[in-house]
Amino acid sequence: MTNPSGAAPRPGPDDSDPFSDPINRACSLFVLAYRLDLFPGQIRFWSMRQRGMTTLGKKRRDTILVCNSSDNVEDGHIQVNKVARNNLRVKLGGLVGVHPCPDIPFGKRVHILPFDDSTASLSANINIFNVYLQPYFLNGIPIHINLLRGLLFTIHSIPTRGTPVKRKDEEASKFAADVGYEDIGGCRNQMAQIREVVDLPIRHPQLFKSIGINAPRGILMLAPPGTGKTLMARAVSNETGAFFFLINGPEIMSKMAGESEANLRKAFEEAEKNAPAIIFIDEIDSIAPKREKTDGEVERRVVSQLLALMDGMTARSANIVVMAATNRPNIVDPALRRFGRFDREVDFTIPDTAGRLEILRIHTKNIALAEDVDLEQIAAATDRYVGSDIASLCSEAAMQQIRERMHLIDLDGETIDAEVLGSLRVTMDNFRFVLGTSKPSALRDSPGRGGLKSEISLTSH
Repeated sequence: MTNPSGAAPRPGPDDSDPFSDPINRACSLFVLAYRLDLFPGQIRFWSMRQRGMTTLGKKRRDTILVCNSSDNVEDGHIQVNKVARNNLRVKLGGLVGVHPCPDIPFGKRVHILPFDDSTASLSANINIFNVYLQPYFLNGIPIHINLLRGLLFTIHSIPTRGTPVKRKDEEASKFAADVGYEDIGGCRNQMAQIREVVDLPIRHPQLFKSIGINAPRGILMLAPPGTGKTLMARAVSNETGAFFFLINGPEIMSKMAGESEANLRKAFEEAEKNAPAIIFIDEIDSIAPKREKTDGEVERRVVSQLLALMDGMTARSANIVVMAATNRPNIVDPALRRFGRFDREVDFTIPDTAGRLEILRIHTKNIALAEDVDLEQIAAATDRYVGSDIASLCSEAAMQQIRERMHLIDLDGETIDAEVLGSLRVTMDNFRFVLGTSKPSALRDSPGRGGLKSEISLTSH
């Protein structure tokens, strides 16, 4: 078994190594699941077997792995395990580049901490290294205090002291990393506009410098609730690899004098330290209303502070973009909507039939659907539904399928029969039932509004 840290015997110069030529230093491959495996022909061509290599994601991320060959991997594809995919911020089917790393330093210190929910079974007097770590690693890899076997590596210390890792935080970060452009449907035109204003300044700031203009500083998203504004901001951050700072409008406001402005300044300072960065202000209307229409002194000071911060973005802030969202654009102070502040406004409309179909496909990709489910018919029947409405529709249809099988489930039992689990399939009738008992948020939020459907039905085949 090869060294999981990526450290490998340092090879001497090899003129036959194709990666000695800078032109061939990286190769784009499609990402598959499992560990890091490559097509044998690629291994032979690159001379990389049993050598450390770096895998590069498109989002300014890289990780060091060990290369193995597998006959099950197609040419042009690569198998990468889940942990590595999370580090790279890539999904299955994404693109990564690889190149060898002959100069990886040998590891001397490994810091290992448990998850917080696993410490209950650990005795205070137990030696974690002797009981857990040493047997685990010695079964496959020669790792031990001051132990060197062959030409792998030497570990001088394995400290296990420290605060346990919070599993919910770890899982939350993985969930956030999973959000990408392909997870957002029904707003392709808006996405194209946002990528033009956000992706280009962060990925290629030299474009604007070369042509002699300043990069856009801000983008204001105008949309009703549930259309994916926050999801879009997170997707942009993940796709670009930028630092993401979320400001929830109502939460930043404080009755303490000067505290609200200080919170804003801190956000911009953190973004500048971690550039490239995206600052996302949700519900900006709650912190930046029209100054002549508000009676609160705090709101006036916050608007003035936000204007000063955006005007004061220097050359060092060229790859910092401010995104904001509101469903009440007429309330936002007009000074913020001028050139040099929020340069672009993108209007998120309620998705049409094609957009709803795209959203349905996204939210049902992991749901076990029966053969009679017709997503196109559901999309046509869900007029005025936004993204959150469709997500709720799919979830409720799945719950309805479970309710129909409750008579087969022993709630007091420890397990559920495998045959029952295998029979769970969301049917068209489940969708019909949910559609008959729900209505879109546009109708709920706007009672009596004309021109909207009050009843939604699906025809039977």
